[in-house]
Amino acid sequence: MATANTKLTAKKVKFVITRQDDPKSASYTEEFELDYRPGMNVISALMEIQRNPVNLKGESTAPVCWESNCLEEVCGACSMVINGKPRQACAALIDNLEQPIRVEPMRTFPVVRDLVIDRARMFGALKRVKAWIPIDGTYDLGPGPRMAEKKRQWAYELSKCMTCGVCLEACPNVNEKTDFIGPAAISQVRLFNAHPTGEMNAEERLEALMEEGGIEGCGNSQNCVRACPKGIPLTTSIAEMNKATSKHMFKRWLGV
Repeated sequence: MATANTKLTAKKVKFVITRQDDPKSASYTEEFELDYRPGMNVISALMEIQRNPVNLKGESTAPVCWESNCLEEVCGACSMVINGKPRQACAALIDNLEQPIRVEPMRTFPVVRDLVIDRARMFGALKRVKAWIPIDGTYDLGPGPRMAEKKRQWAYELSKCMTCGVCLEACPNVNEKTDFIGPAAISQVRLFNAHPTGEMNAEERLEALMEEGGIEGCGNSQNCVRACPKGIPLTTSIAEMNKATSKHMFKRWLGV
C-alpha cells in the first residue's frame, strides 16, 4: 500500500499555459509541473498554481489569472482552450487529457490578462436581439401563460445556454474581421420568440437578425453544435431562424 501511494505521489502533471500581462502586451507561454491527485481538473490545478506560483524552472512568477464561479459547468465563466479545444475548465479532468496540458485563452474575444477574456461582443449580440422578455415587474402580474408541453421540452434545451462563448470560439465566422453575432444569440431569438409572452417582440428580434452581421453571417460550418458543452441544438435553431426571417421578409415585401 505504501508503494502504491509513493507511485501516486511521484506522478506529475505538466501544464503549458499561454499568458498575457495586459491587453496590449504580447502573449508568451509558461510551464508548470504539479503533483498528480486523483480527481484533479484544470481549475483545481490552476488553484494550486495560484497558491504556489513557481514555474517549471523553479522561478517565482505571478499567479495565473482566470475566471470561474460555479465549478459545476453551469455558469460558463471558466471557458478556455484546453489542448486545442474550447471547453469548460471545471469539466476538464486531468485523467482524460493528453500531456503536456496546453491551456490558452479563447482568442475570439479580447484577452484582458492570461486566461481572462472580455465577452462584451457576445453580450452585445444578446442585447441587439433583445434576448429577454420585457415585462413590467413593478407589480404582481399573476401566473403567466402556459406553454404546450411539446414546445416546452425543446425550449428548455435552448434555455440551457450559459453564455460561455465556446460556440463563438469554435465558429470560423466569428472573428475580428466580421461583426457576425454568432450562434448563441440566434438560438436565443428562437427561444424567446417561442415564449407566449416573448413572442410579442418576435418581429423586432427577426429584424435584428436580418441586419448586417446577423444570420446571413453563418457559414454553416456546424462547429458550434459540436463544441457546445450543453449539447444545445444550435444548428437546428439557425435553420429555424433562417426560415422565420425568410417568411418575415416576404411578408414585409407583400405588406402583410
